Amino acid sequence: MTERETTRLVAWSQEIRRVHGRLREALAVTRAALADGTPGEAATRELLLYCHGFCAALDGHHRGEDRTLFPAVAAAHPELRPALRTLEQDHSTIAHLLTALSAATARAAPPDELDRHVGGLAALMENHFRYEERLLLTVLDTLEPGAVPGETLGPL
Repeated sequence: MTERETTRLVAWSQEIRRVHGRLREALAVTRAALADGTPGEAATRELLLYCHGFCAALDGHHRGEDRTLFPAVAAAHPELRPALRTLEQDHSTIAHLLTALSAATARAAPPDELDRHVGGLAALMENHFRYEERLLLTVLDTLEPGAVPGETLGPL
């Protein structure tokens, strides 16, 4: 394998780390906007903007993994299929939580309700990311899915 090919393969595991880091940061910004507690329409609009951006980014990341990355991993490592199904189930659960958060934000739910939505989402997301990183980073260092990381892992 050439140095260029090795660099491209290792880029996949580095990119997933970067994407997860940016999603963690986006969640932190969303939580900070919520914690600010500024009453009024402007604060609601700001929180809606943060939530919308975060929700879209996280959902896009998971759709890309389900569509491109996980099938490539399953083809190269069939023994990981049960774990990949677990990750896909997490994606479905997180999508449900994102929908609930978006709906609560759109209807300007009280801060304590929004905090419960964001807190639950944060806990599941962090657990999911840690499991995914333990499972996949080493695999990604040896896998060439045949797609551009940004297209697969989301637009972040």
